Amino acid sequence: MNLLDSIYLDNTLGAWLMVAGIILLTLLLKRYLSRYLVSLFFRLVKKIWKTVSKQSFVNLVVGPFEWFLVILIAVFAIDKLNFPRKLLYTLYGHTTADIIERAGAGIIIVSFILLVLRLTDFIAFVLQEKANLTDDARDNQLVVFLRDFLKVIIGIIGILLIIKACFNQPLGNLLTGLSIVGAALALGAKESLENLIASFIIFFDKPFFAGDTVKVNNIIGRVEKIGLRSTRILTGDKTIVTMPNKQMVDSIVDNWSMRTQRRAEIKLDLSVKTPVVKIENIIAELKVILNTNAQELSPYSVFLKDIGKNGITIIIEYFTEPIDLNEFDTIKQSINLRVKTLLEHNDVEFAGEANRIIIDNEP
Repeated sequence: MNLLDSIYLDNTLGAWLMVAGIILLTLLLKRYLSRYLVSLFFRLVKKIWKTVSKQSFVNLVVGPFEWFLVILIAVFAIDKLNFPRKLLYTLYGHTTADIIERAGAGIIIVSFILLVLRLTDFIAFVLQEKANLTDDARDNQLVVFLRDFLKVIIGIIGILLIIKACFNQPLGNLLTGLSIVGAALALGAKESLENLIASFIIFFDKPFFAGDTVKVNNIIGRVEKIGLRSTRILTGDKTIVTMPNKQMVDSIVDNWSMRTQRRAEIKLDLSVKTPVVKIENIIAELKVILNTNAQELSPYSVFLKDIGKNGITIIIEYFTEPIDLNEFDTIKQSINLRVKTLLEHNDVEFAGEANRIIIDNEP
């Protein structure tokens, strides 16, 4: 009798060695085999997207494709063996052979879903590259939103397929059951559902985009990411604030990036004893200061706002283009210094400087 024909666990030794050899050979050649198959698939991708980088495609896809290939070949190879009768037991009405078979199908589905998710990342990467060539920030936001949304849908489909494969449940019954369970979950996960709906409102209403500077509930920062559940904001303290999308929709959002101009105001409270002639001269000279920066400031105004018992109020108001904050602060500093020099030159007395406390010691 040939040694390879010897029976071990209801299978010949040759069958065991062949299965082990196939799995071992697949593990050794997985890198080369997967790269070859991915390169063939890339030719089809190249016909759709002419400018796509092959290296980017390979880096994203080859990893999960390797393990999908190994798992697929290993499961199909093991399936050719007879299940050993010594290991055949019944657990909760199911034999160990059925349990292992369904577990193998579930593992294949999981590896395939991971591969599809990586393909989704690649498609999003390609679309992101195209969106970066346009000036419209909505294109970038659309890509991120669709990528996250598709991943959720793919994940749900994967869970349904795993349940069907592992528990042998018809999809029709699953969907019927999910509708009932979904209604119960919707009541229990009311906030999550509201945040998901709010993400659609943000996407279609477009009150802000990723990269915009916004002010929401006294929080000021740059929008880093708009997700399906929450929005991340990078504050001036370099901290990330995660705000639920429902709160972003319900709150008043001041989008600083959408303003057409930046506004600055200087309030001068002069002493009530300041002569009218000096006030007129100060206002005239302040207008000269602003007029010298007319190319940067448009419009601007200087006026006497109020006269009260506590002082005389002069308002300096000017606007600039929606320039960078550092550049805006530089302009403000320059004007503030020139205003301060003017007030010192005219020996202006501010409100409250001349207040004196008189103590009467007479009985």
